[in-house]
Amino acid sequence: MCGHSKTRRFAFLLLALGLAVGLAMPAGAVRLKDIASFGGVRSNDLVGYGLVVGLPGTGDKSSSQFTIQSMANMLENMGVKVDRAALKPKNVAAVMVTVKMPASSRPGSRLDATVSSVGDASSLLGGVLLMTPLKGIDGSIYALCQGSLAVGGFSAGGDAATATKNITTVGRIPGGAVVERSVPFSFNEQKDITIQLGVEDFSTAKQVADSLNKAIGGQYAHAQDASSIRLGIPPQYQGNIVALMASLENLEVQPDSRAKVVVDEKTGTVVLGSNVTLSRVAVSHGNLNVVVSEQPQVSQPGAFSPGQTAITPSTEIGVREEQRRLVLMAGASIQELVDGLNAIGATPRDLISILRTMKSAGALHADLEVL
Repeated sequence: MCGHSKTRRFAFLLLALGLAVGLAMPAGAVRLKDIASFGGVRSNDLVGYGLVVGLPGTGDKSSSQFTIQSMANMLENMGVKVDRAALKPKNVAAVMVTVKMPASSRPGSRLDATVSSVGDASSLLGGVLLMTPLKGIDGSIYALCQGSLAVGGFSAGGDAATATKNITTVGRIPGGAVVERSVPFSFNEQKDITIQLGVEDFSTAKQVADSLNKAIGGQYAHAQDASSIRLGIPPQYQGNIVALMASLENLEVQPDSRAKVVVDEKTGTVVLGSNVTLSRVAVSHGNLNVVVSEQPQVSQPGAFSPGQTAITPSTEIGVREEQRRLVLMAGASIQELVDGLNAIGATPRDLISILRTMKSAGALHADLEVL
């Protein structure tokens, strides 16, 4: 009874989610900026290699030769002569620093940085990142990063046991990166802008283009394909595109998409979109369980007999097959689909097999995506 109760609760949850989506879609308009990105409004990835110092013996081991080489190069650049063979990097860790720099960043802007160990350090807790230049894809330096790390975890232990919470080899430096050079780009000087939708759908692209033209009062927007719209800048907004985009990004549209069923086999999660439909189909799903049990028997010889102790194998086999009736399912909405699957007592794992088979039979009219 407990298994059937869980199955019904899961099916009812899917039904509730599906109905909620279905009821929200007709009036569920969303803002344009929540489903699209605008040309020129993007981030640029920066990366750099540096050293974290001040670690309490949790740094890289002596086998990390690149850490020792980096330490020696750093000290020699500061005028300190060192013997590389004598360096012990247990308080130092080699790291990679990554930063996302928006195109609107200007010299002096501060950005958050992520610091990740590249050696065999066990923890970056308590460390300080030395000044690290951050480069773009063109090899130019755009920012410098330095500061104390904030690590959201801890690691402690001895010879027999250890305790670890979260990841201790990755930390962040809030506002630790200072922009030294901006990306050569002027947003207001563009003659047109490309609006990139987050979903590929022709009806959504046309709807967005029509909404933009209606708001501007002219034929300035044209859908180029299923996910991009080219917007020409009206004469009155030339050199002042920010004001135009501020008024357009809050336009409400009703995004549409293909019917889709997403299945995560690792967790048994099944998500069905509101547009999923199916043709008339009969479904029967049952499980065959075979249990094999080995219980060896020991045979002892009689007293004073020349026989020897022997082990006699004994195998018990049990076969149980669930008998489930054929259930006829037909409908045009997710409600009938979930009701039909619930009628045959399908568990989340069963749903995955049933949906795959229905797709192969041509009865499920939706894209089936398996994660």
